[in-house]
Amino acid sequence: MKVLAFNGSPRKKWNTATLLEKALEGAASQGAETELIHLYELKYKGCISCFACKTKGGKSYGKCAVKDDLASIFKKIETADAIILGSPIYYGTVSGEMKSFMERLLFPYMTYSDPPQLLFPKKINTGFIYTMNVTEDQMKKFGFAQHIRLNEIILKLIFGASESLFSCDTYQFEDYSKVVADRFDVDKKVQRRKEVFPKDCEKAFEMGSRFAKIN
Repeated sequence: MKVLAFNGSPRKKWNTATLLEKALEGAASQGAETELIHLYELKYKGCISCFACKTKGGKSYGKCAVKDDLASIFKKIETADAIILGSPIYYGTVSGEMKSFMERLLFPYMTYSDPPQLLFPKKINTGFIYTMNVTEDQMKKFGFAQHIRLNEIILKLIFGASESLFSCDTYQFEDYSKVVADRFDVDKKVQRRKEVFPKDCEKAFEMGSRFAKIN
């Protein structure tokens, strides 16, 4: 049993990374081998539209042909039993590094046939953990759920199963007095950090544990 997690945040020790670590702790509690990969440590770009992954008879059919730091990562994913992605929400969508990673990960496994042929070699569980500065109500008001739902649909289509976890109204700074952030009620942020974020961590732990049990 192997569970991989991918941190799409530039910060290695903050909200997104913490929740991913909790998810992997949950998987490890069931005996799974785990690994957390920080995308911002890798050198890669998004899809370059070479279409080598869709060229009939080509040596890269069904696989990304670009040789960069993601090549070895994709090999790991094909041996994994579950993957968990994590990203902060920036302007209503995932981080740039996560978006580029998803383009490269997902595009090769789906053909342009009707219906699409799915080329990932097996069915695995996938999860997506989102962290965001907005509240739950603002997430709905601004339409974030539509983007999140689309990611869930695509992951489920290609890999077989997917679920999402949201951590809203997150605590962004170690010291709010040092940044221009007057729009936020710091006391409420602190209270939520103490009362709600630990519950989000529990949910992440449960996700990882559940993925390891299912497989």
